[in-house]
Amino acid sequence: MKYAALLTNDADAVAAWEQMTPEEAQAARAEEVPKWEALFGELGPSGMLGFSVELDSPTTAKTVRVRDGETTVTDGPFAETKEQIGGVMVLECEDLDRAIGIAARIPVALTASVELRPLVGP
Repeated sequence: MKYAALLTNDADAVAAWEQMTPEEAQAARAEEVPKWEALFGELGPSGMLGFSVELDSPTTAKTVRVRDGETTVTDGPFAETKEQIGGVMVLECEDLDRAIGIAARIPVALTASVELRPLVGP
């Protein structure tokens, strides 16, 4: 079964990240990279990782709507929420329990959350 893992950060964490100096951001990433490499090192060869992407800051988002043939574009994410999606992974697992086990190992789960959703279709 395939699952989307939506990696979220709360608004305070996003704001703190955006206020970091380049050196602070580099140090924070350097601390996280080994955790991600270990996870990807296991999931990639096993075929359980469909793909993974990191999203840019919510402040760079554009929301597009078409109503009555008219396209409108607004700045920012669609919803004003305390949590923002910072990345997406697609996992292919035999069942939900395995997907939960993997989600618990995603570094983001230590400071924010990972939302799992089954994918519809093949």
